[in-house]
Amino acid sequence: MTKHELYGCPCCSGTFGGLFAVNDTVRDLKEQAASGNGWSCNWGIDWASLGRRDFLKSGAVAASLAALMPQQGRAQTASTETTTIFTNANVLTVDDVFSEAQAIAVRGNRILAVGTDGEVRAVAGEDATVIDLEGKTVLPGFIDAHTHVVSGSVVDAIMEYVGMARYTTVGEVLQHIAMRVAETSAGEWLVFRNFDPAVQEGADALTFADLDPISTEHPIFVLNASGHLAYANSKAFEVSGVTNDVQDPPGGEFVRDTNGNLTGTIKNNVAFLKIVENYPAMMEANPVEGLIGLLDKWAEYGLTTVSELSLGALAQSPADTQVMAAAAQSGRMKARIRAYPFYTLGAEVWDEAGVMQGDGNALARIAGYKLVADGSNQGFTGLQRDPYLNREDRGLAYMEADELTAVALERAQKGWHLSIHGNGDAAIDNILDTCQALVDAGVDMSLVRPRIEHCSILHDEQIARMKDLGVSASFLIGHVHYWGIAMRDEVFGEDKAELLDRCRSVEKAGVGFTLHSDFMVTDPDPLHMIEMAVTRRTWKEPDYVLAPQEAISVESAIQAMTSEAAWQLFSDHEVGSLEPGKLADMVILEQDPRDVRQDEIKNIKVLETWMDGRRVFVA
Repeated sequence: MTKHELYGCPCCSGTFGGLFAVNDTVRDLKEQAASGNGWSCNWGIDWASLGRRDFLKSGAVAASLAALMPQQGRAQTASTETTTIFTNANVLTVDDVFSEAQAIAVRGNRILAVGTDGEVRAVAGEDATVIDLEGKTVLPGFIDAHTHVVSGSVVDAIMEYVGMARYTTVGEVLQHIAMRVAETSAGEWLVFRNFDPAVQEGADALTFADLDPISTEHPIFVLNASGHLAYANSKAFEVSGVTNDVQDPPGGEFVRDTNGNLTGTIKNNVAFLKIVENYPAMMEANPVEGLIGLLDKWAEYGLTTVSELSLGALAQSPADTQVMAAAAQSGRMKARIRAYPFYTLGAEVWDEAGVMQGDGNALARIAGYKLVADGSNQGFTGLQRDPYLNREDRGLAYMEADELTAVALERAQKGWHLSIHGNGDAAIDNILDTCQALVDAGVDMSLVRPRIEHCSILHDEQIARMKDLGVSASFLIGHVHYWGIAMRDEVFGEDKAELLDRCRSVEKAGVGFTLHSDFMVTDPDPLHMIEMAVTRRTWKEPDYVLAPQEAISVESAIQAMTSEAAWQLFSDHEVGSLEPGKLADMVILEQDPRDVRQDEIKNIKVLETWMDGRRVFVA
């Protein structure tokens, strides 16, 4: 076992979907979808008419969204809706000129006025409630343009995080597991996620020798950050009925030592599902409650719009749409969702299910279609022009160039916005060739708004092509912070690592860009992502700045997490800036990110989060 196992992005390859084949709710949803019973029958939501606020009432969880949705059918008036003025504030509107204001008024779920204290009071009227913010900073609600909330929320609900954002070494991870054992009754499962020995110092893998001394009374299961590897103690093997004579399933492996004995390390989910499927929460978890609970937690970050970039990965079916629809109807969602059906199911499957671009409304909407050109650079599956450092291989094409172009053309000609995963420079070449083919076919690129997800390794001529073709970028900025040293020393070498996440270069070229977390790859903390893009400091060597010429201003980073993200998600008409008429999504911060030390931005306190005119979080 080495630190250099080949793996792709777990979310963008749909890896996590296979984990929940045993889940009761997921299985039922998939069966309902396969039988032809659509979401309108089962969940009381008619996606074709959702924008017109016509809801069927037959579903088991049917509930009106009237309290949450923008009022499209009737006027909003001061007599029927509460008006609130936030005064004595530092309002950063993030409009086209990043204008600043002293006050903002909200009526119902819309922004009524922005301006000076006097201007806003004059519009809001004498009956408005006035809140004095005492100089605190108001920003548009943060937007993460690339997360995996539907599939990731279930994993988050039942697996505890032990990744590099909290634990620097393997030893620290084992200490945490031991602490959890000490406070957990014997026989209960302890299940963890995001363990990454590629960046966490210590052993390359966990084995019985590491986990059994912690406990032989609790089944322990640890999922690698890649989603392709897992580790368990002997108790987990025992209660799962997996013995030393177990046969490796096709595509999976129970790793053995030189004597042929199991070690506790397991490769690929077809193998480790034999262990973790016996964890009761895997079968019992409710995906709708998991999604609602995750968005509840994320309100603390100031997030008001998030995304699902592999819709269909959870149930391996369009049934994922039911999960999102049911959560939307609950009246309990604290953030909006923009979802992208995943290509692995096949475009015809989505079409037959009646899931179309633009379905939904301001709370939950189908925003585009997701394609994947390659894998992960740190997993050595990103497709490269040249071989990886000290290796002969150049990665993998998840979709060959001809297939990528054919599917993109078919979707674009039917009006779909395209989001295309590309990490390696050769994969980005393929994506840009595909976009050129769309232009040559007469496709209106302003309607497609193609964007490259992660867009990790970029050359100057590729940036120029992006500008010419109307392609934007969405950067997983955690690649710089968490994996920057590994990219320099193990993946690419120093020169090519300088091409990672070129925020400043695309900005100078006039190419739009966003910052994202790719949750569950990194945590969706917008202030930390802003700091990463501004400082480009690395986690392993805090004094080392990777490609300092690519650092951007705080204002540019804020735009990337607000107005630019709204544009990429086809939601710039309704969120992303604080302007009259837009939805009242905003975050109140204790300090202005421009006024603190750059390496202290992540420590700014989120005081309140407002979504749809409601306060959904208060510190």
